[in-house]
Amino acid sequence: MNASLRTADVLRAALAGLLDGLPPSKAAQAVERLIANYRGATPTGTPLLRDRSDVAAYAAYRMPATFEAVRSALDALADAAPGWAPGSHVDVGGGTGAAVWATEATWPDGEGDDGGGRTTSVLDWAEPALALGRELAAGSPVPALRDAEWRRTRIGTGLKLPECDLVTVSYVLGELTGTDRGALVAEAARAGQAVVIVEPGTPDGYARVIEARDLLIAAGLRVAAPCPHSGACPIEPGTDWCHFAARVSRSSLHRQVKGGSLAYEDEKFSYVAAVRFDAEPVRARVTRKPQTRKGQMLLDLCTESDGLRRETVSKRHGPLYRAARDASWGDAWPPHDAPESAPDNAPGHAPESG
Repeated sequence: MNASLRTADVLRAALAGLLDGLPPSKAAQAVERLIANYRGATPTGTPLLRDRSDVAAYAAYRMPATFEAVRSALDALADAAPGWAPGSHVDVGGGTGAAVWATEATWPDGEGDDGGGRTTSVLDWAEPALALGRELAAGSPVPALRDAEWRRTRIGTGLKLPECDLVTVSYVLGELTGTDRGALVAEAARAGQAVVIVEPGTPDGYARVIEARDLLIAAGLRVAAPCPHSGACPIEPGTDWCHFAARVSRSSLHRQVKGGSLAYEDEKFSYVAAVRFDAEPVRARVTRKPQTRKGQMLLDLCTESDGLRRETVSKRHGPLYRAARDASWGDAWPPHDAPESAPDNAPGHAPESG
């Protein structure tokens, strides 16, 4: 079993253990109340995470989705910089530590550039979430998790981060004022060699990611993923938004809260990964679910030089067509193992047809 799957399985088991002794109906009620509060549907005059059972229920419900979204973003960074691995990691607003587990899944502990173990710090303003994250990590077999520092810190203007290889900021910007968002991104850009920001895959989440992307570029970082370039996003504001999906195994708690019986759901997210070191972004990225037509695959792409465009790959393109049939939303195009040439055109430049 590879490291990524092993880490995911350890986390899944740890989260299941959180609910031992907590009646399923109580866990579901806590999650429903917390979701309503976070969405602003009910007034909140007291802390949202009132006690350990609140935190446990919400972590069991949300942490797997956050883990998979952040892992997808980190995997894209790892693909763009295959010779790099973080020896130090600061997770800002990390709560129960989903991004720390995702970092371990992407770069197993000990694979840092210095060859030693990774140092990890999780900063958050919610002590109950930090306490639970500390508890989950303590039961892990991974030193970078067990030895992580969990520190209560106000996130926003005035935050000072230690210089490190990787800064992650996941599902945090939406909780901040515009001033605090800008200050946090600026500080992450100052402190980190790589900065990865993940937000919900909604128009508002995408807008926050684009705002952060612009600030990171202005601070001297270059985009490693998902974009093929560090230029302006080709999406006209208000017409669409860039987001991706990560498949998440649904627990019994998920099914109880959301209804239905599917064993999985897709977590929609937007992200940017920017770096101060050499990285090679993809030439193009698939930005929507590929469409199948008779003898053809239609790929919607964001490209390095042509902006947004649709590419049609037909059976006559042979191996490239087979690669297109295997392509998924969010994948690089052409894939790394695509043929060097195809009939009539170079890979990634199949002519439009039909």
